[in-house]
Amino acid sequence: MKKGTLKLFSLMFLLGFFVLSCSSSKNTSGKVLKSKAQASYYHDKFNGKKTASGEKFSNGKLTAAHRTLPFGTNVKVTNLANDKSVIVEINDRGPFKKSREIDLSKKAFMEITDNKNHGTLTVRIEVIK
Repeated sequence: MKKGTLKLFSLMFLLGFFVLSCSSSKNTSGKVLKSKAQASYYHDKFNGKKTASGEKFSNGKLTAAHRTLPFGTNVKVTNLANDKSVIVEINDRGPFKKSREIDLSKKAFMEITDNKNHGTLTVRIEVIK
């Protein structure tokens, strides 16, 4: 390889590496909070009501309620039956039924379920960094 070609190749490699390292793609894997948990979704009657974080609730957003995670935490919720996942932001407290770990907005729930008529899913919950 000629000296000029080697320099050009090295420069292109470094430029490519730099572009990839600066990409804005989110890390979609994180620390597993719960490997097997029950998830449900909010009823439409909660639309427009204030959440525990002070935000106005919307079943059309990708949000969720959790008992202890800080508001603003992003979590990846994966349906164990079909491996579909969604990333939601914690903005409320709940669920208040002890057997459930997380309440998803209807939009989030419907993105990962195969059965639109079922009210709960078995999921894995990962905290996204």
